[in-house]
Amino acid sequence: MTARRLPLPTDAELQILRVLWARGASTVRAVQSALGGAERTGYTTVLKLLQVMHGKRLVRRDERERTHIYEATVLAEDTQRRLVSDLAERAFGGSAAHLAMRALSSSPASTEELRAVRALLDRLEREGDA
Repeated sequence: MTARRLPLPTDAELQILRVLWARGASTVRAVQSALGGAERTGYTTVLKLLQVMHGKRLVRRDERERTHIYEATVLAEDTQRRLVSDLAERAFGGSAAHLAMRALSSSPASTEELRAVRALLDRLEREGDA
């Protein structure tokens, strides 16, 4: 199944995916701990979310041991790209430029981030002229 056919993750699922992207394959307990432990998110809540995510094919589950290990099946970059495309379509009529301008005007970007944005714009202009 391609990434396009997979559903977009919910906010809670995205938090779990961030943990799996950062840590790699993990147990439910390790994910729960990374999310802030029992005081923030209960074990059964994390387990249920991972089970739902498994059903959606956002994660795979290794069942060879008694303690199941979960691993993201989607890449962070692909998921971010799909989320940005979805937001641009829903909130900005599909305009990536309007999305970028709103994002940059809504929260301050560091000097390094602005350099990276300029470099990306320069590269896109060069590629557009080619």
